[in-house]
Amino acid sequence: MLKEIFEQPRSILDSMRGRLVAETSHLVMASVIEFENKFKNADRIIIVACGTSWHAGLVAEYLIEEFARVPVEVEYASEFRYRNPIIKEGDIVIAISQSGETADTLAAIELAKSKGAMIFGVCNVVGSSIARATDAGAYTHAGPEIGVASTKAFTAQVTVLTLLAMMIAEKRGTIETSMLRQLMMEMEQIPAKVERALQLDTEIKVISEIFKDAANFLYLGRGFNFPVALEGALKLKEISYIHAEGYPAAEMKHGPIALIDANMPVVVIATKDSSYEKIVSNIQEVKARKGRIIAIVTEGDTVIPEMAEFVIEVPDTHEALTPLLSVIPLQLLSYHIAVMRGCNVDQPRNLAKSVTVE
Repeated sequence: MLKEIFEQPRSILDSMRGRLVAETSHLVMASVIEFENKFKNADRIIIVACGTSWHAGLVAEYLIEEFARVPVEVEYASEFRYRNPIIKEGDIVIAISQSGETADTLAAIELAKSKGAMIFGVCNVVGSSIARATDAGAYTHAGPEIGVASTKAFTAQVTVLTLLAMMIAEKRGTIETSMLRQLMMEMEQIPAKVERALQLDTEIKVISEIFKDAANFLYLGRGFNFPVALEGALKLKEISYIHAEGYPAAEMKHGPIALIDANMPVVVIATKDSSYEKIVSNIQEVKARKGRIIAIVTEGDTVIPEMAEFVIEVPDTHEALTPLLSVIPLQLLSYHIAVMRGCNVDQPRNLAKSVTVE
């Protein structure tokens, strides 16, 4: 798992290679070009996935709605396939799976196909069942991922989905050229910034030692980083067997705040973005109730370090791209806590890498 976490600068770069040329403001995804009219005229996009891939889909929902201005729904494939969803011929269904063999996601694809939707697949394994079942798609090029808890596959999926959102926006004419170029320039810098985020490993190991015996964790995020909070909580659950919950930070007041006391570690993703002031307010609420705050902040932040007990700084980037950086410390935190608890991080109990049964 640690090896795969540290492979992310390379896997993200490989997932962009040939698809993004920032100097010439060029985005190339053959499958999008082939189905250009479908993407241009889509009334709605439905994303189906399971587990970590579902979290990548949530990030994509924010990206596609923000830039391409198409309504997006993100569904658990297992729920989608067992109800009677309303799917029209103008809809596009994006299916996301690391292995390309996820049984529920495959069944969701077959259901959507039977109702006339165009299916776009995002997976990591060439020639997999989902790759064969879809009308078009994009491989993530993360390379083999052996660790059961997905790390580099998640960031590779988010990378491909970010490029997809940018390309759909370009085809639909919903993004200004200057904004598209800025995003492309920022995307090119992401692998180097992930490399810098990985240098926090020793610092995160120290924090992990302090919290390795915690019974519960709460993860909070807003906007693009809300799905990252869910992913951080899932990683901790999967490999350390500590109960953890991810929440949109504003929802804390609607229930979870009752849990906060001096024994509750609260991980807050508080990078500089449009909801920064709100997340600062959430941190103050946690602090007032003696919660132990671990904050993921943008480098150079001077406000939150005054309030949080522990601060982990990640490089600055465009708000829409922060999930690719803010997730790195959460992966490392989960890894070190699990190792310190004597857990098998590569093969956690009861879990399989590829869920090929219902």
